[in-house]
This record gives sequence, structure tokens and C-alpha cells, in this order.
Amino acid sequence: MADIPTTLPRLMQRNARELPDRPALREKDRGIWQTYTWRQYQDEVRDLALGLASLGFARGEALSVIGDNRPRLYWAQVAAMCLGGRSVPVYQDSIAKELAFVLDHAEVTVVVAEDQEQVDKILALKDQLPRLRLMLYDDPRGMVHYKADWVKSFAEVQALGRERAAREPDAFAAEVERGRPEDVALICYTSGTTGNPKGAMLTHDNVIAVARSFVSVEKIVASDDYLAYLPMAWVGDALYSMVLSLVVGFCMNCPESPETVQRDLRELGPTALLAPPRIWENMLTGVQVRAADATPLKRAVFNYFRRVAEAAEILRADGKPLSLGLRLKHALGEFFVYRPVRDQLGLLRSRWCLTGGAPLGPDTFRFFRAFGVNLKQIYGSTEITGLASLQPDGEADPNTAGRPCPGIEVRIGDRGEVLVKSPGIFKGYFKADEATREVIDREGWFHTGDAGFIDPRGHLVIIDRAKDVGAMQDGTPFAPQFIENKLKYSPFIREAVCFGNERPYVVAMVAIDMSTVGSWAERRGVPYTSYMDLAQKPEIRSLLAEEIGKANATLPAATRIRRMLLLTKDLEADDAEMTRTRKVRRRFVAEKYAPVIEAFYGGAPEVELSTAITYEDGRQAVVRSRVHIEDVEREPAHV
Repeated sequence: MADIPTTLPRLMQRNARELPDRPALREKDRGIWQTYTWRQYQDEVRDLALGLASLGFARGEALSVIGDNRPRLYWAQVAAMCLGGRSVPVYQDSIAKELAFVLDHAEVTVVVAEDQEQVDKILALKDQLPRLRLMLYDDPRGMVHYKADWVKSFAEVQALGRERAAREPDAFAAEVERGRPEDVALICYTSGTTGNPKGAMLTHDNVIAVARSFVSVEKIVASDDYLAYLPMAWVGDALYSMVLSLVVGFCMNCPESPETVQRDLRELGPTALLAPPRIWENMLTGVQVRAADATPLKRAVFNYFRRVAEAAEILRADGKPLSLGLRLKHALGEFFVYRPVRDQLGLLRSRWCLTGGAPLGPDTFRFFRAFGVNLKQIYGSTEITGLASLQPDGEADPNTAGRPCPGIEVRIGDRGEVLVKSPGIFKGYFKADEATREVIDREGWFHTGDAGFIDPRGHLVIIDRAKDVGAMQDGTPFAPQFIENKLKYSPFIREAVCFGNERPYVVAMVAIDMSTVGSWAERRGVPYTSYMDLAQKPEIRSLLAEEIGKANATLPAATRIRRMLLLTKDLEADDAEMTRTRKVRRRFVAEKYAPVIEAFYGGAPEVELSTAITYEDGRQAVVRSRVHIEDVEREPAHV
């Protein structure tokens, strides 16, 4: 067992040795998939690592990547690790203030940027980044006039590496050999739902142990194809794309651009897929819109077989047999509806699909399960390297996050908080020892901040963030995320924020789905000029009130939404209303929209709304408008 690779670079070396000609990475460029084998993967990493070393990159330093998913950005991260450095991926859509904070806090000395757009962002921040001394760019288009001596092309640095490899053929292997399992491989910054994000230090030991735990319970092999399209700064991409690929040897596939992901997904047909709830909700919205736009006959066929699929899924979930008639109907549905839908979504070859990062609404979960997608929920966080529990194939349940994975312990602490102990628990927050001590107790348990319980089957059930779970004035438990997920099942609702803690009833602020609602308005001849104009049309308010009424029908009477307001803009990470992983920053939203909450419970029919909009360079503008508040549920009559 002594020869089992203990660092990510050594895993790369093993793959290059044992799987030299097997595809390791593909990139779609100008409509054509370019394939790189594991031998080429190692060569690319070696050339870059030695080039960086020639330019002074030393052990313990930090290298950051910024851009969409690109082979060279993954190679750059592994190259830094080969030299004993740490990778600090950042969100490519971060505004200037966020970027400056993370790059400075992480003490980044080298940035590898995808293209001219990302280079310009870093150039504008150079004065705020005293440690930054080198920037590389991947795509040379538009870069011909950039003459700063500290800005170099990826190819230029690799050329330096090849020169050094010719002089010192053993230099690369010697650097990799110096690496230790306890070295920090990645610093992944948390979502920052309550303030500035914190840098979670993940070691080679952490990421490899968690990857192997995942592989022990999920069938994943070297011949698999995986679509790497999620933000590289998210621990979900780091673990399930880069690390798992190195551990298992499967092929990562990078789409041409974020705009072509759905098309590339269908073209590739990956065998496995991880997507956060927002992606699944968007997929469902697309299916619902296409069904609504179909001819009456096709729409009737779709709706009929959808009901058949849902009935079959409910019986399967309860462990009950399907009648002969239902099995026959389901077989017809597979031919006419379910298989074509999976094909359109690019999920025809998928053996399993995962959702994580936040709870997925049960209605959305059941829809995909009913249509033959082996969708399962996982639970994890940045600090535990992205994995604590996973649903086995035969135990998928929209209400749980599955069983703890091998080597990972989960228990419920005081006030229902979920605690985790595993080899994946991070080394600590970078330059924040006190914050680390607040979340890891003396016995080594990580305090997740999530409220939950273990059900009789041994499945972990997550209720909500512990700080968000409360009670209404009458003592009824209030978990806002549960209600919000009910609302987001509607194809017309993109985001929702509910209030009700210590209040007499529940209210909701809703952000419409511009595309879906816009199409609905156009089909009915409702004119509009902008998001704000569309959201305040009486017809749209009536439509959304009807959608909330449908959600209310599935909720207990005490937690039904009584009043709602349509926001004049979507909730945005740039405006600090959400994190980059699309989690609502509730405390900030409650403070920002305090006049709205006051109007909700004061019975006002409308409210003056001042909306701050943040541009990419940090500039702000304020848009003011009077917004209607709709009553969507009457107060229950008291007998």
C-alpha cells in the first residue's frame, strides 16, 4: 500500500504512467472538441510548473485562476501544487471589490487569467495587490498591445519550462517528490453569507480522502465522461471535476462557453453530472416552457404521461409494486416522452446525477426521478471538502441528503445543529485561527451551522440554516427555505425570499424569471420595456399571485403566504443580495428591504422601493419606484 499516491501531482503521474493514451481533458473550441490524453496532461503541467519555477514561484506561494472552465486553468492549479504551492480559484463574475479582497487576503503572487476581459480586471486592481508579481493569460486574442513585463502568455511561460526541462530532466519529478499529503492544495473561499468570505485551507489528504470515500459508494470509472462547467472557485467543481478526475482517471470536458453549456451537454451526453438546484430548476423551467408552447395534442400527451411518471415514482419511492397497467403506460411514456426529454437535456447516457450546494425542492426532484434521471442529493460544505452524505441508488428521497459516506461521521448537536467528523475536515481558515476554533470543537467535530436530524433509516435530513429556522408568533415552526423551494417550482419564479419568523403570517418577495414571464407576456400581447416594467404589470402580478396560490395549496395553513411583492430586479450577487453560489444573504436582504417588510405587516397596498444596482467596476446607481403589494391568501376564519 506504500506506493498509493498521496498527493494530487502524484496521482497525475500515476495516470500518465498507467493511462497514457486515455482522454484526460477535452475542450470545445470553435465548435470542435479538442482532446488531451493523460500523457499530454502531465507534459502541459510539467512545462508550466518548471516555467513558473524559473520565474521565482516558490513552495508555499499562492496561484489564482480566473475564468471559465478551461484546461489550462486546471493545469495551472496542478502545476502550482507540483511546486508545493496552493491554488486559489476565484469566481470569474466577481466584482472588483470581491476580487481584490480574496486575492489580497490569500497573498496571491501569480494569477492565471482566461482572456483579455479577466486580464483587464486584474490590471485595474494591481495597485491593491502588493504581492502580485506575475500574470499569465490563456487566450491571446486582443493581447497584442499589452506590454507590461509582468504579464506573459501561458505559452511563453511553458517555453521557459521546456528549456529548463532540457537542462534539468529530473527537476520536475524532484519537485513533485517533495510534496507531502499535509500540504495545503487549495484555498476555497466560502460563500460569505454573513460577511467577507473566509479561505478554507484544504490539504491533499483532505481532498483525496473525500474523493476515495465518494468512489467507494458511487460507481465511477476511468471511461466516464464528466462535464466541468461549474464555477472553478466552488468546492463542488474542485472536488467532483479536478480531484475526482485525478483519483479515478476519467475525462473532464470543458464546454465552449457558459452560453453553450446546454447545447454542449446534449452533444456530449455525460455519464455523470453534478448540478446545484438552480441548474435543475432552469432545466425544469425549459421543459415546462417547451411543453406549454407545444401543439394541443403534444401538450396533452406530455401532461398525461407526466402524471403517469409521477404516479409510478411515488409508488417506487414507497417501495410498492407497479400494477401491470401502470407499467405498460410507463413503457409507452418512456418511448414517447421520457427518453426524448432526457435526450434533449443531455442526460440520456447518465448513470447518476447529483444535486448539492443547497436543498432542491421536492417537486423538482420528483420530476426528474419520474422521467428516468437517477437524480440524488448530496450534502457537504467547503470546510468538509464538499461531501458528508450521499443517497444510495435505491434510496433517493427528496426530503433527505442520504447516508453518511464511509469514513465520515455525522451526529446532531445542541439545538439540532449538524456536526461532521471526517478526514475531509479542512486545515482551518487562512489567517483566521479564531474563526477556525469557532467551528471545530475540541473533539474534532465541525459545526456546520445547518439544522437537521437523522431519520429512522439513517438518512441525514437538512431543515435549513440553523440561524434561519425560527417560529411564527403562534409557535408554528418556520423554515423559509422549504417555502421558497415550493415557490421556485413555478417556471415563472426565479428567486423568492420569505419572511415570517416571530410574525403573524408569512410574506414573500419574488423575483420573476425574465425569459419565461417575458414569453408569457408576448404570447398574450402584454407590452413591456424592461424587467422593472414587466414585473409591475397588473397581468404579471395576477399570474404570480396564481402561482403562489398553487404553492399555498401544498403548505400547512399557518405557513401559507399571505402577501407578496414582485421585485423590480433580480436578486444579484453583485449587489450582495446573494452569494456567488446563489444562496440568499438573508440578513443583508432583510436590512436592505426593511421598508418592504414594514409595509407587508403594516397592511400597506404599495411601498416606495429604492434599489441599489452595483456595476462590475464597483460603481453604484439607485433606482426608485412605487411597487404594489398583492394579497394572495386571506386570513383563515376563526370559528
